[in-house]
Amino acid sequence: MESKNVLILSGSPRKGGNSDTLCAELARGARDAGHTVETIRVADRHIAYCTGCGLCSFQGKPCPLKDDAAEIQEKMLAADLIVMATPVYFYSVCAQLKTLIDRSCPYYERMGGKTFGFVMTSADDDPACMDRTLECFRGYLACLDDPKEAFALRAAGLTHPNEAKASPYFAEAYRLGRAL
Repeated sequence: MESKNVLILSGSPRKGGNSDTLCAELARGARDAGHTVETIRVADRHIAYCTGCGLCSFQGKPCPLKDDAAEIQEKMLAADLIVMATPVYFYSVCAQLKTLIDRSCPYYERMGGKTFGFVMTSADDDPACMDRTLECFRGYLACLDDPKEAFALRAAGLTHPNEAKASPYFAEAYRLGRAL
């Protein structure tokens, strides 16, 4: 198996929460499989909202916002596989991760052929509650050239911090990491 460069973008605003816990276990599995893994907690970075100025998309100029988005974007371009993880808030992607996705205009046309995985955690017991969240992620992929979806882990019924470790999703996250 060929070693891959894996970038995990953990969108959770709660450090050590269920999304972060599953990301760490997925990263452990990927490392055990021989892959290079970097995890970025998006909430720990300064990422400003896109202003819609159009400099990047209409004029081909760099984004005028000076924050951590450009550094993360370069890491996304260098990655073979990108994992996006989010707690589900009101049936969608959390604001921290969505802000990074919205800042994709300067580089999304260079993201062709990338492979993506998704981790979603929800207090709701029904995994179907994450359908809209997954569609949000897939909407992002629809804007890219020839993306591939490796997996979508729907971790339902995780209401309180630290519940992920005692759930079957913990072992599933490790298995997914090993299978990359």
